[in-house]
Amino acid sequence: MSNTTIELPKPQREMRTVGFWEGVSFLILLFIAMPLKYYADMPLAVRIVGMIHGLLFVGFVYTIVNAITSSGLPLKKGIIAFIASLIPFGTFFLDKLVFEKK
Repeated sequence: MSNTTIELPKPQREMRTVGFWEGVSFLILLFIAMPLKYYADMPLAVRIVGMIHGLLFVGFVYTIVNAITSSGLPLKKGIIAFIASLIPFGTFFLDKLVFEKK
């Protein structure tokens, strides 16, 4: 960790962890499951990975709300984290976008 990164409260650490796994599931859905569905006629891959990704997405939104309400994460940073979750590779930049001191 760089010297500009601060020690995070538990709700924000949870948000960071869930965000990472939500991002991984999003990439698996986009780059593995979707091609399997459309090029290998395996729609089950999207059903399974899509369900996992959906649960992780809901969990990520929950952790954002929890971090805002219980650990003082600024609303603006919570909104940035939510928007990052909608963009492929977005949640992998949470440290830079949300958790680093400015």
